[in-house]
Amino acid sequence: MLINAVLTAKYWLLVYVMVILIPAAILLVAHTQRSSHILEEEVTNTMLQTLKQASINLDFQFDSVRDTSNTLFMNPMLAEYLNRQATMQQQLESLKELRFLVDSAQTNSTVFRVRLFVNGDRLFTGERVNFFTQESLAGWPWYDRVMNSGGAIVWSGAYLESFIDSGPAYVFSAARMLRDLHHYDQISGVLLVDMAEKTITDILSKIKLTKEGNIYLLASDGTIVSHPDKSLLGQKMMETEQFETIAQSDEGVVRLPDDKDPRFAIYTRVASTGWKLVAEVPQSEISSRAVALNQFSGIATISTVTILFLLLVFILLAMIVRNMNRRIQTVIRTIKRGGIESLDDRILNAGGDFKLLEHSVDHLIRRVHGLMEETYQSKVQEREAQLRALQAQINPHFLYNTLDTINWIAIGHNAPEISQMITGLAKYFRLSLNKGRDLVSVTDELNLAKVYLEIQQSRFPKSFEVQFDMEDGLDAVEMPKLTLQPIVENAILHGIRKSKGKTGSILVQAKKEEGDLLLSVTDDGIGMDEQLVQSLLTQPRPPMKSDNSGSSYGLYNVNERIRLFAGEPYGLTIYSRPGEGTTVVVRMRIRKP
Repeated sequence: MLINAVLTAKYWLLVYVMVILIPAAILLVAHTQRSSHILEEEVTNTMLQTLKQASINLDFQFDSVRDTSNTLFMNPMLAEYLNRQATMQQQLESLKELRFLVDSAQTNSTVFRVRLFVNGDRLFTGERVNFFTQESLAGWPWYDRVMNSGGAIVWSGAYLESFIDSGPAYVFSAARMLRDLHHYDQISGVLLVDMAEKTITDILSKIKLTKEGNIYLLASDGTIVSHPDKSLLGQKMMETEQFETIAQSDEGVVRLPDDKDPRFAIYTRVASTGWKLVAEVPQSEISSRAVALNQFSGIATISTVTILFLLLVFILLAMIVRNMNRRIQTVIRTIKRGGIESLDDRILNAGGDFKLLEHSVDHLIRRVHGLMEETYQSKVQEREAQLRALQAQINPHFLYNTLDTINWIAIGHNAPEISQMITGLAKYFRLSLNKGRDLVSVTDELNLAKVYLEIQQSRFPKSFEVQFDMEDGLDAVEMPKLTLQPIVENAILHGIRKSKGKTGSILVQAKKEEGDLLLSVTDDGIGMDEQLVQSLLTQPRPPMKSDNSGSSYGLYNVNERIRLFAGEPYGLTIYSRPGEGTTVVVRMRIRKP
């Protein structure tokens, strides 16, 4: 009996090892390898997204320098200064304007220095602050590329330059060849717009991917153009095979084989220069977390499986009959209290308690997954909104400065009509952008419409007259911005400009009526038939007629915005008949800040 009992115990122990432990060990090894691979992919993909955001910031800086170079390149005073036949007086006059333009360009925080290398017979070439002789640039490493570029911008890598007024500094240069416009076959100089490398390194220093690793810029030929270690500038960082993989795609991850220090190269393209932004990350920093997690998971899995099956051997059969019904009923009551009351009771009759439990748990899992997906999407949208808000703070400032520069150039060229148009356009953008806010006062909205009409009057002189009639007390009333502009645009383009004489008048009114705000735009143009009037507010893009009278009105979107802002009873109303003009009435509830 004892011998049989011992043999039986050994038999069941062997069965336990063969059936439970060995398969569990195999599954654990496969799980560890797969988890490590997935974790590495997720970590490197997250780092790549961070790197792509940094490349967008770099593009903005490089584009700012490029725009400055284009502004200087297109300035007529530069051509006069470079004219080989220009007299001494002509050089002095053009140099005065050119000095002002260079000083203005250097007020851009991204631009470190503007340098002009010209023939030695030009005035002030020995100044060596902004003006140099072309011969002093002949030994520059990128000189031949600039001379063969045909006037296109050639970006240099970071290099150490000594400035007599500020000392040595590492800079990037946007270089381009200049021709004598009066003798186009002759090269008259080279324009350099410098950007401090610190501008780029400040952006890259904020990227925290790992504790160790380097982030640098790689040129199209594989040489390093920016690196924290300045001794590596101009050298090739990786083998030809790995660089060819990087050169063939805009972004990705490449494993860099190294017996002593295996690394990942995560890279993305900087669009403005064609360079690659590369981050070298030690593989050990990524895999160590995966190994630790997998080790813990493996130990926990083996322990759990062992304990589970030992418990099942001794207590499962004794407990299953006595406790299963009680547990199932408890779980069902708990699930119903959690919000699963809508399950069909027929499931219970068809499949019993087990079937109902299965459907209840399945329903809960689907709800949890749905909530997780909604949370993830809201986080993504929140991040995108933050990025758009940051861009909205930068882009209008650049736009206003550019328009202001164009305005002063127009004034300098004695072109008051251009100056007036630019001033009106700047005022229009300032009112329409409204610092990123969606709501404006009624006064600002009327001013925006007035500026737009002034611009159109400059575009179509003496083609229409405008009259504004605004009731007092509307300064503090808010409304969605860009509500009137599409309406007055339609009054001009689809009303007055399509009449026989292409002339007419527009009346814009604003008043309160029974607690509501009423805005109306009336024109004496060609008018519309009833079918087109109905389609303007019911179709996003009304059908086009043979005379092109039904396209691109945009009133549907205005109407929908007002309904979202004020509610369903509010919106646009259109009164029009062919040959009798059109009146568009905007009604919304009065809202104060």
